[in-house]
Amino acid sequence: MKIGLLSDTHSYLDPKILEYFNGCDEIWHAGDIGDRTVADTLEKFKPLRAVYGNIDDRAMQTRYPEDLWFTCELVKVWITHIGGAPPNYNPRVKKILKAKSPDIFICGHSHILRVKKDPVYNMLYLNPGAAGNHGFHPIKTIMRFEVVEKDIKNLEVIELGKRGAIKP
Repeated sequence: MKIGLLSDTHSYLDPKILEYFNGCDEIWHAGDIGDRTVADTLEKFKPLRAVYGNIDDRAMQTRYPEDLWFTCELVKVWITHIGGAPPNYNPRVKKILKAKSPDIFICGHSHILRVKKDPVYNMLYLNPGAAGNHGFHPIKTIMRFEVVEKDIKNLEVIELGKRGAIKP
């Protein structure tokens, strides 16, 4: 299963994202989608799994959950928008992790791209950074990877260019 992962589009969908995600089977969005046209475009393009973020309005909060738990191949996945980062998860996330932990924990919000193995919860932490133009991040980023049975393979970090830069 080939996955395209992004977060924090903040109502802007860089056209290059569709090019990079063309070969993906699914797109996972870790919140702060923004305008519904971003979600509509992604849903028409590929199957979309998404959560709402703190900037998303009531319509987005109705459309998507705060937490999304599912299994991809043999991998348990949890996506939420505000999670913190290892070892400093926010209190809500820490409480949930103590009760049950996924194989992959994905969040956004910080606009800081991170990939880290968390030995405490025996999981892979992924934050794809921010794909939109709004925020303090200098470079727009997304990720691609494959889930093969219980393994994550061919993880790629993709830089889309400087925030605010729109390429023809």
